[in-house]
Amino acid sequence: MPSSARPSSAVVDTTTRPSPGRAIAAATVLNLPLGSLYAFSVFLKPLESLLGLSRAELALVFALASAGFGGGANLTPYVYGLAPTPVLVLVCATSTMLGITLAATAGNLLQLAVGYGLCFGAGGGAAYILSQQVVNLAVTRHHGLVNGYLVGLYPAGAVIAAPLFGWGIRAFGVRATLGALATVLGVTGLISAWLITRAGVTLSSGAAVATPEEHERRRSVFWTLSLVFFLAASAGLMVLSQAAGMIAAYGGAAAVAISGTTFIAATIAVARVGGGWLVDWFTVPTVAAVAHAVALAGNVALTVWPTPAIAVVSLALVGTGYGLMSGVTAAAVAVYWRRELYGRIASRIYLAWCAGAIVLPITAGHLFDVTRSYGAAILIAAGGNVLGLFAAWTLPREPVERQDKSVC
Repeated sequence: MPSSARPSSAVVDTTTRPSPGRAIAAATVLNLPLGSLYAFSVFLKPLESLLGLSRAELALVFALASAGFGGGANLTPYVYGLAPTPVLVLVCATSTMLGITLAATAGNLLQLAVGYGLCFGAGGGAAYILSQQVVNLAVTRHHGLVNGYLVGLYPAGAVIAAPLFGWGIRAFGVRATLGALATVLGVTGLISAWLITRAGVTLSSGAAVATPEEHERRRSVFWTLSLVFFLAASAGLMVLSQAAGMIAAYGGAAAVAISGTTFIAATIAVARVGGGWLVDWFTVPTVAAVAHAVALAGNVALTVWPTPAIAVVSLALVGTGYGLMSGVTAAAVAVYWRRELYGRIASRIYLAWCAGAIVLPITAGHLFDVTRSYGAAILIAAGGNVLGLFAAWTLPREPVERQDKSVC
């Protein structure tokens, strides 16, 4: 058997039977507070006032956080085995805690960008892939549902964080609120490291060198899936990064903007779980096409009826489409590639997510600064959904059972 086709023992040491429950619990505790990234829009107006920044500059900070996420995610598969897995978890938590501390004390755009944009983003990306790889080695069935749940943790964290951030900013100010988040990240990092220790799954250095054979690379599948994910993520991350500002731009009051942001994040969380679960029952291209169709409906509705109430519902539909596609993408990696390669393949596909967080959110922020409207950005997102819908149908229609095979 070639080295890349060896069973999971090549990449995981299991002196005791792995505990999927503890592995999933560790991923939950670690990723929920990191999902506050998706509640960034709550900080837009306070940071604009505090630091004198423009909407485009704050969109750049979010884009840097996304780029940092991609960098951390892609580095992680190469450091398995350099230290015990719980130690790697603590390193991730320390990076995020340091980043938010820098953001809390920032007096200018540079410090905010380094703290929130790079340290927090990179630590979050590394933690995301690390926890996904551990869970995918521990679980033996329902990979679609499990991976949908894992990617749903980020928006679920935003559901919790958005109202807490809104309350904290009103009661204590933006700096104290960010400081509290830094404390939470440190505590949850410690808890997650303890749970990883008890989960019975230890990544070894073999995971860093687990590479696909030529026939397993499936380049056309990789690039098509990345494109479809990028187009959905562009629209979804524009909404997530600027939801409160977008609702306000369409005439919504501050309270509506905060509650709307929470509602949108909640729909994305549910959609991510649903997207992964649907792949257990339907083919990847079918669910991916539905995801883009739902997002397209939201963009069209907001273009035709630009009112505050419609804005919340429409943006939630865009978010739902993005959430479905996120769940589909996470599950598709388990369908199209063997599980030992999950971290390596997923981290590379998530570069499409990073690109999506940079391209349209920054463009939307710039267009808003110039026109005081999000209308043009919504039309761009709609065009992307049309392209994504057609591209989705070209993905292979493979049964979910392939995820349990040793090779593709």
